[in-house]
Amino acid sequence: MTGTDTGVGKTMVSVALLRLAQRRGLTPIPFKPAETGCDPHPADARALWLAARRPVAEADVVLYAFRLPAAPAQAAAAEGARIDLQSIADRASALAAKGDLLIVEGAGGLLVPYAAGVTCADIAARLQLPVLVVARTALGTINHTALTLREAERASLEIAGVILNRTTETQGPHEGGNAELIANLTGHWPLGTLAWLPPQLAHDADAAADALATSIGESAVEKLLGSPRP
Repeated sequence: MTGTDTGVGKTMVSVALLRLAQRRGLTPIPFKPAETGCDPHPADARALWLAARRPVAEADVVLYAFRLPAAPAQAAAAEGARIDLQSIADRASALAAKGDLLIVEGAGGLLVPYAAGVTCADIAARLQLPVLVVARTALGTINHTALTLREAERASLEIAGVILNRTTETQGPHEGGNAELIANLTGHWPLGTLAWLPPQLAHDADAAADALATSIGESAVEKLLGSPRP
């Protein structure tokens, strides 16, 4: 899971997918390699863990937690720490063995630095996971989404899809054209547009799951998570 920017709704979409997977009879495992802005605990990682209904120890969901609200590399440096790609890969492998699918939420966008020479794109490539891109519906999203998809393709990453997320209550007059223009530029038609959810519902796993399922439809949910188990 990546985004075109920070604050685009990656955690909400991750929470929704985890709960949808759980509803389909799967055991989804959440993983957030690094979380910054922890005050002092990693709130996003906890939301992921709860959405998946506690399939592993909460402490295992996030590998690196830092206080500074900044790119992981900067937040780590502020605490005299260093993020290690091999450690991320090892944790991901251990977690994946405990369930049916691993859902990994990155920080910011694909080129956010985690360490010298290591970006979110490098982590996705190392873990060999398809990338689901979350983008705003706001003005500028066409360019941001196209750039993100182009970088994913440059890095030879498999693209699972694009989900547009309305991050404000008011719908802009431009929004109706977003999906078609993104598709024309990139060849990837967004799976759907997630309706705005008020802040109190953003981390409500069932509300987020219902909203996502309604927004993208069963065929897209099945594409991302597979068929429900009997």
